[in-house]
Order: sequence, then C-alpha cells, then structure tokens
Amino acid sequence: MQHRKLGTQGLTVSAIGYGAMGLTQGYGPSDEEAGVAAIRRAHELGVTFFDTAEVYGWGSSNNEVLLGKAVSDFRDEVVLATKFGFAQTEQGLGLNSRPDNIRTVTDNSLRYLGVDQIDVLYQHRVDPDVPIEDVAGTVKELIDEGKVKYFGLSEAGPQTIRKAHAVQPVSVLQTEYSLFERDVEQLFPVLQELGIGFVPYSPLGRGFITGSAKPAAEYDATDFRKTNPRWQPGNFEKNVEAVERLGQLATAKGITVSQLALAWLLAQGEQIVPIPGTRSAARMEENAHAADVTLTEADLAAIHEILPNGGFGARYAEEHIPNWV
Repeated sequence: MQHRKLGTQGLTVSAIGYGAMGLTQGYGPSDEEAGVAAIRRAHELGVTFFDTAEVYGWGSSNNEVLLGKAVSDFRDEVVLATKFGFAQTEQGLGLNSRPDNIRTVTDNSLRYLGVDQIDVLYQHRVDPDVPIEDVAGTVKELIDEGKVKYFGLSEAGPQTIRKAHAVQPVSVLQTEYSLFERDVEQLFPVLQELGIGFVPYSPLGRGFITGSAKPAAEYDATDFRKTNPRWQPGNFEKNVEAVERLGQLATAKGITVSQLALAWLLAQGEQIVPIPGTRSAARMEENAHAADVTLTEADLAAIHEILPNGGFGARYAEEHIPNWV
C-alpha cells in the first residue's frame, strides 16, 4: 500500500482509506459482523486511515464504538478520524460547534473509540452561529492538551478555511468528490496554497459507480439512496449509462469500475486520499488495490469524455446541500 501526506503538520496515511459511516447509517439495515470483518481486512491490506463521526449512529448503533472495537488490536498502527458539529435537539438534528460542545463530543469520542488521542478531529459542518476562529481555537487547545493530533474541516468554503487555518493549521479538508461530483475542485487552489490535504468522501458516488445501483424504489426505507436525486427517474438512467461506459474502459484495462473511479481520484493530486466505505471484505480488497492502478493520459481523456462535468442530479436534496463560505 502506498502512503500519502495530508497537509504539512506530519499526517501520513495510506493512499486509500476507509469510511465507516455506512456500517451504521444511510444504507439500510446494518451488519456489524460483516463491517468488522471489512475493517480488519482493510488493515491486513495496509489501509491505515479510518473515518467515523459521533453522528453516524447514536446509542446502540454507535459507529465510533464499532470502529474502536474493530481496530483495538492494532490501534497504534492506524490513524483514526472523527468529527464534531451536530447535536440532537427536540426539533431533530441541529448544528452545535460551541466550544463547550466540542469538548464534550471530544471526550465522548475518546471514550467510544477507546483511545487516549484522536488522530484527526474534523468540524463536521460549519456552524454559522459560532465564529470559526472560536472553533479552531478550541481544537488548538485540545491539541495542546494532547487529546487531538490534527485538525480537519468538512464541507467548508475558502473564507472559512483561511480563517480557521490562521488560528490552528488545518491538515485536511473532507468533502464529497468523485466522478459524479466535481464542485469541490474550485477549492483546490486554496488547499494547495495553504498546504492542506484533501479527503474525498463518497468517492464511489454512494455506491452508484460500483455498478450495483438499483432504481430508488428498490431500496430500503432507511436507505439514503431511496430519495437521492441521482437515483430518481431521468437521472438514474443517464447515470447507469455513464457507469456502463466507464465499466467498458475498466474492463479493457483489466480492472473494475470501482478501481477506475478511485484511481481517477488519486490521479487528481498527490495530497488526495479517498475513503470508500463498504460492509464487504471482498469489496474492501477491491478498493485497496485501486492504489496499484496507473491511469494514462489517454485513460483520463476517455473518462472525461464520458463524464466531463460529473453525474446527473444533485448530490443531496436542495435543502441539504452545504453552503460553502
């Protein structure tokens, strides 16, 4: 497994990471045993970067607890990333990046993960009610106290990134990015200027690019894809066609379409580390070997011809699309 540097503060991780969200949230009924097997297989394959968050399942389905148990035998060999920024309220899920809540969530995450230090602590979503300088200042204090090692942002815009970085250097930005989703490319110049790494989440288009997508109506009621715009009639058929064409290109290279999509991401920059998630140990092996794939200029041009601007349909329903500032 190759390794890559994220940011300029010393964070180094495997070129392919692992996103744990789907083990407990967003993709229908969970399978804890299969998820743990996938995580442990990832470690066997050299994956060292594992991503979770407090919001990925509350109570008995706590994602941090599951990940912590799965990596407990090799915790010192991996980098664990988690996030703060959400809170449960009587009205539902809301934002909360107040300093006191950041500290509460951090202490909870340390306990749930079963660790003495969080390697990467992200602000999950920008909270418009809390100055980003206060957020970065609180994380800086946690770093000084030894509870956190590196600071990350998620779904943040250029002004927010610059203000946060001025208080506490930001090692990494995490935002959705894939062959289906390209909007974040507008932020790459800022990341390059400041020396910030980038972690694409949903790098396989929430599973669509694996070639296993079904029409929205066929998914479980608890599955995010049931209402996602890219699975709706009209968009769905166009996206299926695009993935089929990508699949033909992948087959000609002797790889899978998922490996093609992950290799494309790795080719977009040396400080990019995608975090595909899966409940399947076999899929995990497939994803990990994407780091071994080299795409030629002809390959990249052929991919661009198939999807020059991304997939069809928005990545979220309009009311849930993050507002970058």
